[in-house]
Amino acid sequence: MNFGKTKKIIMNLFPALQERYTKERLSALEAQRLAHEISFGPIIFQVSRLMKKFGILQMLIDSKKGLTLDEVTEKTKLSKHACQQLLTSSLTIGTVLYSNEKFICSKAGWFLLNDPLVKADMDFIHDVNYLGLFYLEEALLNGKPEGLRVLGDWSTIYEGLSQLPENIRNSWFGFDHYYSDQSFDEALPIVFENKPKMILDIGGNTGRWALRCVDYNFDVQITILDLPQQLELMKQYKEGKNGADRILGYNCNLLDQQAQIPSGFEAIWISQIFDCFSEDETTSILTRAAESMSNDTKLYIMQTFWDRQRFETASYIMAQFSIYFTALASGNGKTYHSDDMVRCIEAAGLQIETIKDGIGKGHSIITCKKK
Repeated sequence: MNFGKTKKIIMNLFPALQERYTKERLSALEAQRLAHEISFGPIIFQVSRLMKKFGILQMLIDSKKGLTLDEVTEKTKLSKHACQQLLTSSLTIGTVLYSNEKFICSKAGWFLLNDPLVKADMDFIHDVNYLGLFYLEEALLNGKPEGLRVLGDWSTIYEGLSQLPENIRNSWFGFDHYYSDQSFDEALPIVFENKPKMILDIGGNTGRWALRCVDYNFDVQITILDLPQQLELMKQYKEGKNGADRILGYNCNLLDQQAQIPSGFEAIWISQIFDCFSEDETTSILTRAAESMSNDTKLYIMQTFWDRQRFETASYIMAQFSIYFTALASGNGKTYHSDDMVRCIEAAGLQIETIKDGIGKGHSIITCKKK
């Protein structure tokens, strides 16, 4: 079923993105260099990951004047050949510098080592995505997560999260939680402005948001709607925690268009799930949510929209992260442009009251009501 309206799509961009994405910024030599960086992308990634894993970047930071090749070799206990390969590549990448016969960590190398977002991104790409991205071409052509075959035999990654090897599962949740957890403190006052007593959390995953809610308000009851595998993870995660008795589960496959969303809630919270779905599927979910709402129910959508970012680096991250949804997660998901989401919301019979940007690490919260 096609819920969307046929019309010309124009992408609106925040000022920082408008400045960067609408005109050529590079000289011919700079453009050529970028083209080569792209062609060697997998090598750049793995070399940089190992410079962190083997502790070389940290050694260079700890040594005020830098280290020679022999000193790096002695400290790492790697072969001289291995250290020379990594340092030479890193020098040309730009994560280390060379002066007075010594290697020094550059600014880019410092961020590679110390930025927690870079760590979450790099672990997620290496452990979850790296092998599966080989099948991106098939995923784009077939509309299915063809790269998921390297992890397991599921139709979407969410069906198999509980079965992933521990290191892969930890990297997946580390990435997911880093983005969402940074937003909760700012999101709670928005959702509880009207003091709801009954909240439906659609796609609540392990229940981290629900636990924050029951800790924030001692009267609220949260019902998490999700797949049975996720509800089982939620039960394990909430066990023994304060307010756990006020968190309930509701088994539902959102991709089943006949599956109804329960009613009787004063607020509906939907955070970071629409990336996993096509626009038609998103509209279907929102349509069923609207049907469950009373005229007083508020529906809150928290998403990262790549076009509504204050800083261009955030937009870059989200646009690349979008590829994961196609290659491994669901085959037809994406990081949404906010105009696409607005179109889905309006087609579902909902009306936008407010959009608040800059929540946590680049989230926006859209507050909706029934038309």
